[in-house]
This record gives sequence, C-alpha cells and structure tokens, in this order.
Amino acid sequence: MRLCFFLTALFFSVSSFADVSTSTNTVSISTNSVSTENISAPAQEQVFCIFDPVGTRGPIYSAMLDYQTQALNWGANLQLKAYTNEAVVIADFQAGHCDAMGVTGTRVRPYNGFTASIEALGGLDDYQQMQQLLNMLSKPKAQRYMQQGDYEVAAIMPGGAVFIFVRDKSINSVETAAGKRIATLDYDQASVNVVEHVGATRVPSTVATFAPRFNNGDVDIAYAPAVAYQPFEMYKGLGSKGGIYRFPMAQMNFQMIIRHERFPEGFGQKSREFTYQQFDLALEHIRLAEAEIPTNYWIDLPQDKEVEYKEMMRQIRIGLTEANVYDPMMMKLMFKLRCRSNPAHYECAERKEG
Repeated sequence: MRLCFFLTALFFSVSSFADVSTSTNTVSISTNSVSTENISAPAQEQVFCIFDPVGTRGPIYSAMLDYQTQALNWGANLQLKAYTNEAVVIADFQAGHCDAMGVTGTRVRPYNGFTASIEALGGLDDYQQMQQLLNMLSKPKAQRYMQQGDYEVAAIMPGGAVFIFVRDKSINSVETAAGKRIATLDYDQASVNVVEHVGATRVPSTVATFAPRFNNGDVDIAYAPAVAYQPFEMYKGLGSKGGIYRFPMAQMNFQMIIRHERFPEGFGQKSREFTYQQFDLALEHIRLAEAEIPTNYWIDLPQDKEVEYKEMMRQIRIGLTEANVYDPMMMKLMFKLRCRSNPAHYECAERKEG
C-alpha cells in the first residue's frame, strides 16, 4: 500500500493509562484490498485537506488515496484537497472549509494538546516506545483523550526521530553551538526554548524553508528526521565538513484531525486502528532512510554528553509542562514507557514527571 510511503516526504514538505502495557500486539483489522459491498447507503461527503509540499503529485497526497478508499467502509466519502503550505491548511480548517486535515504533529496543539505532546523533547527514547504508545492510543479506552471539543485525532503516524544536522562537525557541544544560527520553527515552543538555552541565534523557518536555509549556509544548524535527508537534498548543506548527531531529540509524527460531528459515529476509532496497522511498514521506511545516509555523516555523542543533553531536555520538558505547553497526562504516559525500558534511570526514582 502507498500509505507507508507518505513518510518519505513528511518533512518535505491518570486513570485509564495508570497501568502501561508494553504489548505491541496489533489490532485485528484487515488492511488488504477494500470491499465496499457492506455499505448500504451512499457515504456522506467530507473535505479532507492535506499538507503535501508537492501537491497532488506528492507522496503524502498519493498515500491518502488508499486511505480515501478504506474510509468508504466507515461511511465517509473523503474529497481530498492538497495544499503546499501547512499554515494555509490550518487556516482553512479553522475557517470550516475542511472537515479534516492532515498536518505535522506539532501543529495540532490548538486541537489536541494531548497528542501534540507526543513530539515533546526527549519524551520517547526509541521506536519501540513509540510503537507501544501508538498501540495504546489506538485502543477504544483512549477515545476520550482523542477528542477535545469539536475535534478528534483520527490518525497518528510516525515520522522518525528528529536529529541535529550541523554544517561543521566542530559544533559538537552546547558551548560551541552558542551564537550559531539555528533554523527554528516559531510555532514549536520547545525548539525556541532549546535555542535560547544554548545561547544560539534563532532564524525563523517553516517546514518548507528550513532545508534551503541550511543548504545555502543561512543557518549553521537544522533539525529533521532522516526522511528529510534525500528529498530536501540536505547533503548539500552537510558538504564535506558537516554531520548528523545520532541522538534523537524528539519523535516526529503526522496526524489527522477531524471535526467529529461531520463524520459517522465510530469513524475516528476505526481510522486509528487502521493507521496503527501501518506502523511496521512506516518504521521500515524510516529505518531505510536512516540507513541510506552515508556513515561518515553520523556522529555518536560521548556517553557523558548524551546524559547531559538528556537532562537538559528533561528540564525544558518539565518547564513546558508547568507552562501548560505539554500535556501532563502524555508526559506521565511517556515517563512510564521510558522507565519500563530503563527502570534504573534516576528520573524513575525522582518521578518528577510520573
């Protein structure tokens, strides 16, 4: 299915959870060829606005053609509309011109602070934890967290770990990053806080402009998942001196937000179960993108630096939670997943987030 391929260009462009299960068993739902024979009446039409920097010829839009067919079985007749500007998608959705929208995870904060917090700095250490989290969020018991007011999260797909790209490998510490120019998404408060913390210079950017600025030398540092490397030609910015720190800052994701009253009852749950089934295919594609980056670009941090940076992110994360930027429930949920993986870590004893 094409659904796994939308990830190539994703940057192209505590009650019911008290006992965290680490099971990654999949939900039993077929993802084979779609039959519409059980549909007894014509499906209601809904406009689905999709961010794809390439437009109707892009991989995100193409992947949604398969999703569009599957949605007929759930009583929805999605009319796909492609946008090359993510901000315009959000503006049209907010104005009521779209019944659903597909955007990057950080952008959904006004509609669901819980799922927007999945991209929290250092919230998840690896893809296993990401899969465990999305498995739980696809279950019916998570339904009440998926809806906030008129809006519902109908799908969450992984986009890969976010790495730091530098034009010069000599930028190898917080100290050497001071004063350097960093391409920063202004709507991502966590990134703004990191730039301020290290004393760097923030260069306002968007999903469409961060890579050109990095490649042209307008900024010294950028951050992105590996799936951005080839489509955005980030090797041009890396050149012969640059590198990528093999240290996940966050877990990027792509989310579908719907106005749930404009969709058949149960649509959101069926959609979440279906899209979770695509996780392994998506992860395979993410790992392939990471493996295709030349080994000479990857930089492994010394253990003491990794510990230092994780603590820096933890302090920023705690501060943003206290400032109501990150959702406390999501922070607690991810804390439990991290501590299931590494119970000896000191944060598990301190329990500042759990």
